[in-house]
Order: sequence, then C-alpha cells, then structure tokens
Amino acid sequence: MSTEHVDFADAVARSRDEVAAVAAPLQAVREEVSRVIVGRQDLIDRLLVGLLADGHILLEGVPGLAKTLAVRSLADTIRARFSRIQFTPDLLPADLTGTMIYDPRSGSFSPRKGPLFANIVLADEINRAPAKVQSALLEAMQERQITIGDATHRLEEPFLVLATQNPIEQEGTYPLPEAQVDRFLLKVKVDYPERLEEHRGMEMRILERMTGAQIPQIRPVIDCPAILKAREVVRRIPMAQSVKDYIVDLVVATREPGRVVASLESLRELIAYGASPRATLGLAMAGRAMAFLAGRGSVYGEDIKEVALDVLRHRVLVTYEAEAREVTSEEIIRQILDQLRAP
Repeated sequence: MSTEHVDFADAVARSRDEVAAVAAPLQAVREEVSRVIVGRQDLIDRLLVGLLADGHILLEGVPGLAKTLAVRSLADTIRARFSRIQFTPDLLPADLTGTMIYDPRSGSFSPRKGPLFANIVLADEINRAPAKVQSALLEAMQERQITIGDATHRLEEPFLVLATQNPIEQEGTYPLPEAQVDRFLLKVKVDYPERLEEHRGMEMRILERMTGAQIPQIRPVIDCPAILKAREVVRRIPMAQSVKDYIVDLVVATREPGRVVASLESLRELIAYGASPRATLGLAMAGRAMAFLAGRGSVYGEDIKEVALDVLRHRVLVTYEAEAREVTSEEIIRQILDQLRAP
C-alpha cells in the first residue's frame, strides 16, 4: 500500500470523526423541516446543501408546491435573522438595501438598513423585479456586502439567499441576468411526484398533516456558530483524485463534449455556452455537502452525480438549433451524465 493511499485513508478517518462531531444539529434541522414538508427529502437536502456549501439557491416550480413553506421552515429551525422580500415590478433598490435617513436634530444622515441585512433571505418571485433591484441583490449575493450612500456594510455570516420563481407565468416578469443566475449554487426544479401512487399518498399525508387540529410547529435547533463550524468541516472533507477528474470532465464536457467523450460530439452544435469554472467549484462544494449529509468522510462520485444537474442546468446555454429541436440544457446534461461514469 502506497504512502499516498495511507495518507488519504487517514484523512478520511479524521474527516469522518469531524463530521460525526458536528452533524447532530444539521440532522435535527432535517428532521424538523420534514415534519412540515411531506415527501420532499430531495428538496430539503438541497436546501441543506446550500446552507453547508455557502451557496445561494433558486427554486423554480409552479405555485402550490411548498417552495416558500420549505424556505420558511428551514429558517425557523435556525436561531438567526430571517427576512422575506416579495419581489414586485415597482420595487426599488432601497427597498432591499435600505437608505440614508436625515436626522434634523443632529443635522446628519444615518443608514436605515433594509431587509437584506439578515442571515437568511427569501426572495419570493425574484423574476418580478426590474434590473436595478437585481443589481442591488447581486452585490449582496456575490460580495457579501451592501452599499448605502458612500458607506459599504459587510453582511454577517451565514448569509444565504433562497429565491423562488414561477416558470409558467411570464406577464410582469423580467428575465434574470445570466451573471446573476450564475451566482446561484443550485437551481432546483420543484415538481409534482412522478408516479400516481406517490402523488396520491403524498397528497393524503399533506391533507391530514396540514388540516388537522394541530399544524406542526417548527422549533429552532441550530444557531449560526454551529452552521459556520459545520461549513469548516465540509471544506475539509477530502476528495480523491478520481473524483476531482470526474468534476473537471463534467464541466469540460458542457463546453467541448467530444473532447471528453467522442460519442458526445453531436452535442456540440446544441451548446452555445458551457459551464464556467464557478461550476467546477460549485460541484466540489455541493459534493462535499452531500457527503457530510450522508455522514461520510470523503466524497464519492455519486455525490457529484447527485447534485450535477442542479449545479449545471442554469449554467449551460443552448443554441437556436437546440431550441428548434426542443432540446433543453437539462437533456444535454443528462446525456453527459449518462456517458461519463462516476468513479
């Protein structure tokens, strides 16, 4: 057995112990949210991935699928500041960031901070606000700071934007800039259950749970220092070279598919722009968060494959040829995932 292999095995063992030492509060969060959100463990896990990987999340789905409820439930489990911003076409940047207020007694201006000064921000129907509002949100998302007047204010950690949007209603909406969409670690599609039996069973459980004499109440089970500690552990989870190679191959395949797998060359004419290096970093961090949630001390290829569609679907732009053939970025990514074997 090589020294390198022994060192990696030791790192995995240490990481497993670290994960076990800090995982209990996060498991409690998962259980609390599951008391309200019925049968959507995948959605709950994606929210936890964003929390652990320090990445914002965009939830897309038709109304009534518990997107807002899931975010609110997550926030209720954390002893932290939460704010909800309902995005509308008449929203102004100052409605998010705050503004300078004049005090006639002192003759000076002082900042009045807006709802973005929170740990968890729910941006509801984010695509209903105009470009100036989106630019103010973009500074907070990327730089973790807000500028009011001449002063720049750092945001407290953790800072997480969880945004929702409706994919079917286009009146009164504004397409999100690509630069802003790219700042979301995950774009999660929230959909109906695929199988009729699951649908009926879930609907019955939702009906019984949410219309009974007592609606489940979420209790706070974790604080901000515990989240920051868990993030430190997540960043230290080791990753084998084969998993790193798999991540790089996935991202490169979204730009030059034939270079990675010859049989994927036909996809080249369907891809206008592939994923950026930010996607590479996102896959690594999201994969580490998935390993943490599974209680493991290293990242498996299946962890990367599990989150790949959510990390990449909003970062791959298709050509007019693809649109004419009704081929989406998701279908392209699925073909890449099918052809690239996870280590």
